[in-house]
Amino acid sequence: MKKSEFKSYDDLPLFLNAELVAQVLGIAPSSSYELMHGDGFPVLKIGNRMVVPKEKFIRWVEEHTKAGGDA
Repeated sequence: MKKSEFKSYDDLPLFLNAELVAQVLGIAPSSSYELMHGDGFPVLKIGNRMVVPKEKFIRWVEEHTKAGGDA
């Protein structure tokens, strides 16, 4: 797994592009693009550009994190 350079959500910009999503999650950029094109991922489309609002990204991570094996 790739190591993220971000230590806190506070370090993130207001909007994340696919490259930043990949860095934060420690995944390949191609996996980030797959996420961003999938249903349920909080993407904002501006023309051909796709970005993820920071707060919605944080909420998505929290909702998709297993809590003690329940999810």
